[in-house]
Amino acid sequence: MLGHLGLNVTDLAAAKAYYDVLMPLVGFEPFLSDVDQFAYRPAGGKPGTYLFFYPEVGPGAAYSRHSTGLQHLAFMVRTRDAVHEALEAMTALGSPVVHPPRVFPEYPQPYYAAFWLDPQGFLLEAVCHR
Repeated sequence: MLGHLGLNVTDLAAAKAYYDVLMPLVGFEPFLSDVDQFAYRPAGGKPGTYLFFYPEVGPGAAYSRHSTGLQHLAFMVRTRDAVHEALEAMTALGSPVVHPPRVFPEYPQPYYAAFWLDPQGFLLEAVCHR
């Protein structure tokens, strides 16, 4: 099982404000918050992967999901309504929609999902396998 993922972001405070809204909607709770990092863990003591955020150390190349590195993050949710709820909350914060909620027949079924971009440009997904 994957223990945790770490993501570097250009603006730690802005990322925290954004993910503080998203993470409870996709089954995570705060794990730690400090001046140089913050993290979430699966809520309710469930096993799963923790997600850590760190400030970028120095100026680097602009993020692109099409380059080597992170392609996207998918969060499994229990219902199709939860897919809509996550997308609506994030678009209310200004996130652009990449793919609105729908069945994706090209993926192993059942696969109902929505995709959007966070302020960093990371492609995020809420997916329900029911």
